[in-house]
This record gives sequence, C-alpha cells and structure tokens, in this order.
Amino acid sequence: MTTPPRGEDTTPSPASPADDRVHVEADGVPAADPELLGALTSGYGHFTAMQVRDGRVKGLGLHLERLDRSTRELFGRGLDGGRVRGLVAGALEAAGRRDASVRVYVYEGARTVVTVRAPAPGGPGAPQRLTSVAYERPAAHLKHLGGFGQRYHGEAARRAGYDEALLTSPSGEVAEGAVTNVAFWDGTSLVWPSAPCLHGVTMALLEPLLGSVRRPVLLSDLPRYRAAFVTNSRTIAPVTAIDGTAFAVDGELMGRVHAAYGSVPPEEVHP
Repeated sequence: MTTPPRGEDTTPSPASPADDRVHVEADGVPAADPELLGALTSGYGHFTAMQVRDGRVKGLGLHLERLDRSTRELFGRGLDGGRVRGLVAGALEAAGRRDASVRVYVYEGARTVVTVRAPAPGGPGAPQRLTSVAYERPAAHLKHLGGFGQRYHGEAARRAGYDEALLTSPSGEVAEGAVTNVAFWDGTSLVWPSAPCLHGVTMALLEPLLGSVRRPVLLSDLPRYRAAFVTNSRTIAPVTAIDGTAFAVDGELMGRVHAAYGSVPPEEVHP
C-alpha cells in the first residue's frame, strides 16, 4: 500500500456540485436534460387541460388562475400567466395547429411543460354509464399528478363495460368522476356534489349560468334525481345510469347546458 507523503491531507474532499447532479438514462441512452427528466418522473406536480379552437380557449383565465394558485400551494411561488400563454402559443405554432388538445404541466421549480395533441371531437358527448367506487382523491382540490388510484378505477370501470368511474366516500357520498365533474337535476335545481373534488373549469363556467346549488349527494339519493351529466374539458355528456339507477336523457336540460356553455366567449391564447 502506498504511504501518502508526510503532511499530505488525506481527508476526502467535499463532493463538487457536479457530483450531485442526477444521471438519467432512457432505454440505455443518457437524457439530454436529466434534471428535467428527473422532475417529469417524480410524480409531484400539477396540470391543466384545455381545448383550443382557432387559437382560443373557453375559460383561459380560469386555467391560468388554477396554474398559479396550485404552483403557489405546491412550490411556494407563483406562475406568471403571460409566460404560460406564450409557452402555449409557441407550442401551438411549432405543432402547426390552431385547434388542439393542450395540457400544461408544472413541476418543481415551476418547470413548465406543454403538450399539444389533436383536438377532442366537438359537439355533445355520447351518453355515459358510470359505476361507483369507494375512492377519494388526496388533495382533491388540486389537478395533481400521480393519480394512480383514479386511473386504476377508471380503467377497471371501462373493462367492466362502463364509461367512467364515479368516486365516492366509504359512506357513499358522491364526489366526482375519475376525470369528470358530475351534476344532478332534481327538477328545480342543478345539484353539484359538495364533497371534496376538483372544481373543473367547465363546471366553474356552467355553475353561475344555470340554477345551481352545492349539497351532499349520496348514492342512496340517486333515485330522487331526474337526470345527470358529466363535464370536463373534452365533453359535456348525459349520464344514463349509475350502477343500477337509470336516468333518462333530458333533452331540454342538456339543451340549456350546452347553450350556457356556448355562450361563454373564448379567450385568445396569444398574449
């Protein structure tokens, strides 16, 4: 064994900043930006999803407000709406699209990722059959990442022949769909469940335009309601059944709902 020269400091030197960098490989190839890929795979963050038509979005201000509010809650800093609009506009231009399904993801450090895909089909959604599951999303007010539970139940519902899973508490209080909000019509008012849930942008746009209330909705209460429908950024669709409870498609109600949504002026994405 070689003896170090007298007086030489043999204490290991502190790790250099470079030693703390994450090394990430995908299919055996080092990632071009390992810090970004590390953030993307962390599962900690939030997002919003929107439909762009002719470069405009209904409720764009609500999407930007949600992104800023959630970024402050998760990461202790804001997210400038003008910057987000610029990123979305740039991604749309790069993709050569004026109509698109767009998602904006936010990760630690307010790293912002925009995805652009083909737009969802327009027009009223097809009637849906739901099945209830006892599952409540953690931090349900956030449109957060890492939604394994809701994806698991949603996929299981589709394999069982349903269109969507309806998330409920163990006591049977209805909260939301796996990827939707749900509303019920009692013949007088539109009832949105008051259990903790994500208040989606489409729900937020419709609620003040229609005779709406929020109150607890139990699975045992469902036969009392005349109709139901689900909403998200992609669709507004009537519900024809939840478990063994059937609902008629109320054409007059759905006409009012679609007319209310159609009355919302879209906002230009380009800042």
